[in-house]
Amino acid sequence: MQHGEQHSEDTRDKELMVLLCQEKSENAMRELIARHQKAVYAFAYRMMGNSADAEDITQRTFIRVWKGAHTYEPGAQFTTWLFTIAKNLVFNESRRRKRKPFFSLDEHVEQSSSPAQEDCHGSSPQAALLQQELREQVDKALDALPEKARMAVQLRRFQEMSYEEIAHILDTCVSATKSLIFRARQQLKEALSRYL
Repeated sequence: MQHGEQHSEDTRDKELMVLLCQEKSENAMRELIARHQKAVYAFAYRMMGNSADAEDITQRTFIRVWKGAHTYEPGAQFTTWLFTIAKNLVFNESRRRKRKPFFSLDEHVEQSSSPAQEDCHGSSPQAALLQQELREQVDKALDALPEKARMAVQLRRFQEMSYEEIAHILDTCVSATKSLIFRARQQLKEALSRYL
């Protein structure tokens, strides 16, 4: 995304938030959802590993935007505020699961047929198998990262956020964020060395 486009997007988000705060505008809320739902869902899916949890986190994120619109500071970047909400929900859900682990057959079936694991059309069965194995190893390596590091990598790689935005979302300084991402990348490189 070009800088001018991003500035325009940020400006529109802020306008929508003003409408949401001042008028509880349902149209403004619908537009915010339409603009950001896919990104929040993708982030939640990568962090939680299944679509049911990702949908739940996404829905709860936008409910919090609706209910907490008055807490948004107009000078702040909307996406940073939005992903801070999503991050907190992911952390809360992860903590809840550690206290109460469970296994879902639906989740297992879903993971084995997730969109990230589609067949490579037109490639040989061997190439498709290798591609599948690589995807599984990347997912496994990402899952092995500490939660905060995994989140930082996801925000940087898939949401294309700046170090400053990630630092704000994770409530840390920019240098600590850069260090966290650097260490996470090193850990991923080591875990995937036989594939590189």
